[in-house]
Amino acid sequence: MQVRFPYVRSYRDRHGKLRVEYRRNGRIIPLRAAPGTAEFQAACDEAKQLFEPDYKVAEGGVAASAPLVQGTYRWLCAQYFGSTDFKQLDPDTQRARRLILEGTCREKWSPGSDRLFGEAPIKSMSSQALTVLRDRKADKPEAARARLKAISRVFDWAMDARIVGVARNPARDVRYPKPKAGGGFHSWTLEELTQYERRHPMGTKARLALALLLFTGQRKSDVVLLGPQHSRDGWLTFTQQKNKERTPITLSLPILPVLQQIIDASPTGATTFLVTEHGKPFGRKGFGNKMRRWCDEAGLSECTAHGLRKAGATIAAENGATGHQLMAIFGWRTLKQAELYTRAAEQKRIAGSAMSLLVPRQKVAK
Repeated sequence: MQVRFPYVRSYRDRHGKLRVEYRRNGRIIPLRAAPGTAEFQAACDEAKQLFEPDYKVAEGGVAASAPLVQGTYRWLCAQYFGSTDFKQLDPDTQRARRLILEGTCREKWSPGSDRLFGEAPIKSMSSQALTVLRDRKADKPEAARARLKAISRVFDWAMDARIVGVARNPARDVRYPKPKAGGGFHSWTLEELTQYERRHPMGTKARLALALLLFTGQRKSDVVLLGPQHSRDGWLTFTQQKNKERTPITLSLPILPVLQQIIDASPTGATTFLVTEHGKPFGRKGFGNKMRRWCDEAGLSECTAHGLRKAGATIAAENGATGHQLMAIFGWRTLKQAELYTRAAEQKRIAGSAMSLLVPRQKVAK
């Protein structure tokens, strides 16, 4: 069955399941609804909106359909995009934050109104107004949190820069929604790892990708850059890409024997272990798309590259790794992230040793 929509591609995976994707500018958005339904049309429209916003991009990077008016929320965002604070963010964070803020500028002030948040005076961006923006993402707590975080960064910068009309940060008075239980990226199970390895044996690029992600514990933005030049005397030494320009973190990690075995058995490049079919290093997005395809070929639709980082942290914690050991492996700056895994592992160990205590002890008959 072929789905005929602009930028929409359909295919059947190795299990015969129909998969439909919106593909544009190197980005892939899965369309979960059944073709021909109203839900499918809505999903196509939503995907299209990500690439074709209602507004054209104006100078300063903020979306606009009218000239920029000084003193408006949209004007404030444009000033922030031109600031040193924003430019010091890594490119991926810049892009994500820009999309979030531009999205809030396009929001209507109220249902049925022609007034937009971007056109509102800065003084109108009160905690009550930000609560409205938060609640419009009530079904997606992480997106709501991202909105508040991005807006808060704008007002923090504006206060430091002494922007006229900004005396306080209204986002500080808005409560962040709690994340959904079990939210975020799916963490691979041992069964899923085995399933992937059966589909992609040693010697394939797909297996090498799994090994680099799992046995280094790093993000895909780092894994695509790892190569022979980072390897010396059995150690990998590199600087993580996240926050590289502001707060760089350099790690030295031993190359596990299992990882070295897979690297030796795999096709690799001169400067990066992972290369495309044309022998060139992967870009972060291109690798993410390729990993998505490899997971789909293994029948693992919920698994992602980042989910392997979570799986690695879980496995290490359950094997007894301390919070500080996890920080050294994954490059976390504080114990907060590490303790998510150590607490869960400790609970599992304690429960495993204590569950038998739930069984009543039998009295010995005299």
